[in-house]
Amino acid sequence: MEEVKLTQYSHGAGCGCKISPELLESILETSRPALPHPNLLVGNSSKDDAAAFDLGNGTSVLSTTDFFMPIVDDPFTFGRIAATNALSDIYAMGGKPLMAISIFGWPIKKLSAEVGRQVIDGGRAACDDAGIPLAGGHSIDSPEPIFGLAVTGIVDNVNLKQNNTAEAGCEMFLTKPLGIGILSTAQKKGVIEPGHIDPAVESMCALNKIGAEIAQLEGVVAMTDVTGFGLLGHLGEICAGSGISATVQFDRVKQLPNVSKYLALGCLPGGSFNNFKSYGHTVGDLTDEQRGILCDPQTSGGLLCMVKPAGVDAFLKLTASAGLVLESIGQTREQGDKLIDVV
Repeated sequence: MEEVKLTQYSHGAGCGCKISPELLESILETSRPALPHPNLLVGNSSKDDAAAFDLGNGTSVLSTTDFFMPIVDDPFTFGRIAATNALSDIYAMGGKPLMAISIFGWPIKKLSAEVGRQVIDGGRAACDDAGIPLAGGHSIDSPEPIFGLAVTGIVDNVNLKQNNTAEAGCEMFLTKPLGIGILSTAQKKGVIEPGHIDPAVESMCALNKIGAEIAQLEGVVAMTDVTGFGLLGHLGEICAGSGISATVQFDRVKQLPNVSKYLALGCLPGGSFNNFKSYGHTVGDLTDEQRGILCDPQTSGGLLCMVKPAGVDAFLKLTASAGLVLESIGQTREQGDKLIDVV
C-alpha cells in the first residue's frame, strides 16, 4: 500500500484552516434585505452549528457542512476525523444525523486515486459508526487534499439546542479535552515524539453522539461544539448571542497529554493567533499559557454545554454512563465589561 504523509500537502490542518472570526464576519456582511422564511428556526444570523427548518409536525430538519485539509498523515484516519467533525454539528444541535454526502477535493497529479479512496473509506467508517449512509457527494481536482461532509439530520423541536439561549447562573461543561491544534502543529513541524499524537487522534475520532441525549435534559439550556475558533471563541458566541458573560476556571479545563510540553516548544498553530486577534478584546487578562490553550483551534472537539444548577446531577449521571468524567469548567453570569474572564 502506498505510504504518504498527507499533512505535507496542505498549508493548514483541520479546523485550524478556518477563516478567522473577524474576517469571516466581514465576508458575510451584506446589504441585501433578509427575506422572510417563517419555517427557518435557525439560520446564519445566530452563528450556530447547523441550520434548522421546521417541518410543521413538531420536528425540524437540520443541515450542515464541514470540510478541511489533512490534520493527520494517514488517509483513512483523515477521512474519519473529517467526517466525525462534520457529524458533530448535528449532535451539537441536539439532533440525530440521517445521511451525509461527501465533499472531496484531490490533487490528482500529486496523490494517487488509491490514497483518495482511503480518505473516503475513513469517511464511510465514521458514517457507519453514526448509523447513517454516505449517500453520495461531489469531487474536484484541487491544489490540496480536502474532505468533509454535508450532513442532514432531524430533531424534535422541544430538544433543539442553540448557542444563543444560555442563561446567567449556569454551570459550563466541556466533553473533550483541549490541545488538538498544538499537538497537530507539533506533528506538522516534525517534533512530536512517538505516541504523543495518539490521544489526539482518539479524541478526534470519537463521535459526539451523546449530544442527542444531552439535549433531552431539561436543565441543559444551550449547547455548541468547540472547533476552529477555540474554547474562548465558541464560548464568546454563546455569551454574545445570549446577552451574558462567563467566567472560566482554567485549572478545571482538561488538556490532552503533553500539550503543555509542546506549547512550551512554541508549537502554536496560526489559527490561535487569528482567533485571539479576532476576539481577544472581549476577554479579560490572560497568561501566555491560558491564551495558547483556550484559543487553540480544535478539530472534532467536544460539546460545550450550559446547564442550570438544578440539572447538573442529571447531566453528570448521563455523561458518566457514557464513560465521561466531567466537572464544571466555570459559570455564566450577568453581562459584564468583558464577555469572558479567566481565573
